[in-house]
Amino acid sequence: MPARDHLYKSEAIVIKRIDLGEADKILTIFTPHFGKLRVVAKGVRKVTSRLAGHVELFTRNQMLLAKARNLDIITQSETIDGYRPLHENLASIAYASYASELLDALLPDELESYPVYKLLAETLSLISEEEHRDRTLRWFEMQFLGYLGYAPELQHCVQCGGEIAAVVNGWSPSQGGVVCASCRRVGIGRDLSVNALKVMRLMQRSPYSTISRVRVDPDLQTELTGVMQGYITYILERELRSAHFVRTSEAAIES
Repeated sequence: MPARDHLYKSEAIVIKRIDLGEADKILTIFTPHFGKLRVVAKGVRKVTSRLAGHVELFTRNQMLLAKARNLDIITQSETIDGYRPLHENLASIAYASYASELLDALLPDELESYPVYKLLAETLSLISEEEHRDRTLRWFEMQFLGYLGYAPELQHCVQCGGEIAAVVNGWSPSQGGVVCASCRRVGIGRDLSVNALKVMRLMQRSPYSTISRVRVDPDLQTELTGVMQGYITYILERELRSAHFVRTSEAAIES
C-alpha cells in the first residue's frame, strides 16, 4: 500500500456511515490503493454543508483527505458515480447493503486490493441496472471470496479428493466445498444439484458478462442463495444483518 501524505487524493466508495456528535459522521470508505479506511466528514449533517451531497452511502467519489492523529478527515469530495437507480429501490438498497457489509466484515482495514475495489464498483453498477439482483449478488460473493482466499472447492471432493461427478452431491460449509456422493453421509451438509454446481463453477471463474447469459430459475436461485448464505455464515460465525434486510425487501416487493 502506498504511503499517505498529509494531504492525499483517492477515489472512494462509501460503504458505511455512523453519526458522530451533533454534526459529523464517521464514514467507512473503500479505496483502490489505500484499502478500507474509517474517516471523518466534519459538519456533514448541517443543512449548509457542501460536503453532504458528495459522501452519500453507496456512491463513488473523488476525495481529498487530510491525515490526522486518529481518523483522517475528508476535506473535499466530488461524486463520480452516485448509482442513482440503486437509491430509488428498496431491494437494490438492501443488496448494496449486503455487498458492503460482507466486504466490511471480511476485508481487513488498510489492505490494498484494487481488484476488489473494481469488483465492488461493478457490483453496485449492476445492482443499479440489473433485473436479476440475486444472481448479481451470488456472483459478487463467489468472486469476492476467491480474492480473499475463501474460494470453495468445486472440482474435487473435500473428503476423498476425487473428481466430482455430474450427480447430486453434498455441500459442506465446514469443509469448504463439495462432498461427492460416495463420501456423503446422511445428516451432513445439504444436497447440491448438478445445475447449482455448474452455475457456481461458472460464477467462480467468469466475468458477469458471461453470467448474465445464464438462466437461473427461482428454484435454482433459492438453492444457490441457501448454499452461499450457509457458507458465508460459517466463515463469519454469524449471519450478516443485511441478509435479513434482503429477504424482507424482496418479500415486500412480491406482496
